[in-house]
Amino acid sequence: MILKLKASIAFFFLCTLSIFAQNVKLSGKVMEADQNFPLEYATVSVLKTDSKETVSGTVTNMDGEFKFDVPKGFYDVKIEYISFETKILENVDISANKNLGTVKLGYKAADLDEVVVTAETTTVDVRLDKKIYNIGKDLTTSGASISDALANVPSVDVDVEGEISLRGNDNVRILINGKPSAIAGFGSTDVLQQLPADAIERVEVITSPSARYDAEGTAGILNIILKRDKTLGFNGSIRGSLGTPLKQSVSINANARTEKFNFFTNLGYSKNKPDGNAYFENNFTSQNSTFDKVTEDRDYRRHRQNYNANIGSTYFINDTTQVTFSYFTRFGDNENKTFNDTYRYIADDLDSRTLRTEEDSRDQNSHQFALNFEKKYDHEGHKLTADVQYSIDNNEKENYILEDQYFPSQSNIATEDLNEDKDKKEFLVQADYVLPMGEAQFEAGIRGNYKNEKTDYVLFTKDDNNDMSLDESVSNIFDYDRNVTAVYSQYGNKFGNFSFLLGLRYEHTQLKGETTPYGDISDIEDLVGEDVELNFNNKMDDVFPTVNLTYELTEGQNVTLGYNRRINRPHSWYINPFPSRSSRTNIFQGNPSLAPAYSDAFDIGYLKRWGKVLTLTGSVYYQKETDSFERVQEETGQTTTDGIPIIRSVPINLSSNERYGAELGLLYNPASWIRLNGSINYFRFKNKGDFNGG
Repeated sequence: MILKLKASIAFFFLCTLSIFAQNVKLSGKVMEADQNFPLEYATVSVLKTDSKETVSGTVTNMDGEFKFDVPKGFYDVKIEYISFETKILENVDISANKNLGTVKLGYKAADLDEVVVTAETTTVDVRLDKKIYNIGKDLTTSGASISDALANVPSVDVDVEGEISLRGNDNVRILINGKPSAIAGFGSTDVLQQLPADAIERVEVITSPSARYDAEGTAGILNIILKRDKTLGFNGSIRGSLGTPLKQSVSINANARTEKFNFFTNLGYSKNKPDGNAYFENNFTSQNSTFDKVTEDRDYRRHRQNYNANIGSTYFINDTTQVTFSYFTRFGDNENKTFNDTYRYIADDLDSRTLRTEEDSRDQNSHQFALNFEKKYDHEGHKLTADVQYSIDNNEKENYILEDQYFPSQSNIATEDLNEDKDKKEFLVQADYVLPMGEAQFEAGIRGNYKNEKTDYVLFTKDDNNDMSLDESVSNIFDYDRNVTAVYSQYGNKFGNFSFLLGLRYEHTQLKGETTPYGDISDIEDLVGEDVELNFNNKMDDVFPTVNLTYELTEGQNVTLGYNRRINRPHSWYINPFPSRSSRTNIFQGNPSLAPAYSDAFDIGYLKRWGKVLTLTGSVYYQKETDSFERVQEETGQTTTDGIPIIRSVPINLSSNERYGAELGLLYNPASWIRLNGSINYFRFKNKGDFNGG
């Protein structure tokens, strides 16, 4: 009780002095010394020169900036950040508003004078909710793309088709400069294979996302921060790449900066042929089946070319306010050809063989308009940002299908002409407010993400008169809305060697679908099942807590602990109740009753630095997802004209899965001419579920 009383009296006395003293503003910016990136949550303290007693202080914001009130006088200013050298500016005259400019901190080391490291080397920094890889030339090569650079980032994997996964999980959210973008939107990352790797300033691997980020993506978030040229005047570059099998691209970047405006543009072109194959085998025990086994051997031949352009401008209204407008567009022209060789067996004897050929042509064009507003207030770190984005995407697909029998006789079995026109519209609005509170920081925000997707699916088949006619039993229009409204708040602080960031996010989700068949509704119900809802409106409310802790064990050594709850919402393809066919015998049908899957994830991380020469990072993680999507196969009770049972594949909330593993990363820079980096990620995946007792 006595200690509390003394503390209260001291606090009251300090507050009284502050009231009567004449305060001035102390401001500045804290940056990392080599790669020149901002240090968020760095502590800035003002100390009395004689007793070293703390007079005032704050923490830096996301841009490494600070500004706070200080009584007039001469003080020592102390700047510190976990795993970095502490810098003390002695006997600073703060008798009027003072800007310390940019203060740069280097990593802790006893022998820095003996180490030579250039600014082109990749470094890793562990924050409360993420790992930041500041990309150097050791993770990029001249002419390489962003996808190539991501493939070299620890924990990240990029397959031959450009699909990105994090710790072996492909349900990862891709952000550009902290926000969703058409550059990595509409479910495709092709454009990341066109942009040059040296356009990246840093990659944030966010395996324990804070409440600031959207809760979508059970694997986590990859936030790609692109460079922004701040040099007055004009600069630009042209880059190209060529690979085999056919993979070529070229990009043009240009930037022009004046005192009031910054104009930027990026133009790109890519062309590639990512061929592939697949194999399916179905064994039948039902008496309804004419055959005991059916195999399908598929060969995919793809030819893709894409054009993209991104243009925009930033207007600096004054020193504290700026507005940025940008426009992104992309055009794609894809030609695909699939050969499906099917063999049917009775017992072990081949009964018949057919070859199904699909010629697929797709035209896609995307557009995104984005407006960003940023306002900085008098107190450093006190900031309001607002974003508005509107995106439209049109995907036209024509698929001509020809299926012929080659054994035991030759004949035409089916001829189909499929036309699919898919229009997507997305509107995003969000606002984020940051308020420093001494050494703490409070943040809150709101976000609305509203998507509409309309799919017109029309199938023509050859009738008995060899004429192409509309198949009304399958043709339909599916109108789907996926709306998410969210609010969040988070609070961070630092006490000695211990830092924490606590957050809570609320999201309201609406999944709404309306189906309009071309034919009679009763025929459609017979096809999809009477229990399937053709029109639905599902709503849900969810809360997502996040906890991120950091503790500095010794100089250059810290541990982190993170917990977050995530969601995986089904996309329209998994919701659409109308069947889509990859062959006459295998169909896929969406499930309107499909609910989101939820996951809880824990992550324990470790970082150790030996000066600037060696950095070791490691983590152990565990994630459990419930109501996971699983595709189950079942017989429809229907057969083709030649007696083959039609198998339906349907996604359901079937299983729970557990994913756990460990990863280890190493960055080694023994000299300026050699740089080594490597990582190991080991994980196991356990899936458990029961369907119809099986």
